[in-house]
Amino acid sequence: MNPTGLDLPPLAAAFVFGLLGGAHCVGMCGGIMSALTFAVPPSMRRPSRMAALLLGYNAGRITSYALAGAIVAGLGALVGLAPGVRTVLQWMSSLMLCLMALYIADIWKGLRHIEALGKRYWRYLEPVGRALLPVTRPHQAILLGALWGWLPCGLVYSMLSWSLATATPSQGAMLMLAFGTGTLPALLVTGVAADQIRRLLNSRATRWLAALLVIALAIWQLIVTQQS
Repeated sequence: MNPTGLDLPPLAAAFVFGLLGGAHCVGMCGGIMSALTFAVPPSMRRPSRMAALLLGYNAGRITSYALAGAIVAGLGALVGLAPGVRTVLQWMSSLMLCLMALYIADIWKGLRHIEALGKRYWRYLEPVGRALLPVTRPHQAILLGALWGWLPCGLVYSMLSWSLATATPSQGAMLMLAFGTGTLPALLVTGVAADQIRRLLNSRATRWLAALLVIALAIWQLIVTQQS
């Protein structure tokens, strides 16, 4: 198999990682969703409108993920022109996936330090988002969601390292699209159901299962690299 190719298993794995990383998403973004909901005037909180806004936020967010995946994969293509760099990118991606596994299993939270680096640029985007509040129309929700997609997040950065290793913009975008789609259930469901999802995804067994899946992917990626 071509190590730079992207077939169904990697896309399915990226989706599962997004799904199992939902506890982190709810913890990090659940408060944002609640704040945006209560910012809408009570007289405008019709179910149909709120559903449209919710879908708009997430459509914008996932679009930004895909764009970021295409950008870093394009950078990977440029850097990958040098001999041996592709192998280094594959190793870096596998290392980031292992760190992601430790993060999900609640063993080591070092990815928070990477998130702290991202806060340097987020302070320039945050005022733009505030200017869109309160959100009452779908196009505002999409724009705000697109900004939200650049919120510093260790799990997103881990997946971007994988996109970087593909060194193909279309493949990097597809990988991040699959990951973003996997995060949808946790962020689309609110209230009591969200609490139930949080408890399920925060359970030790679920976190360890997700961590083992991520490590298995990292090992698979290294094996494929060595065979190239």
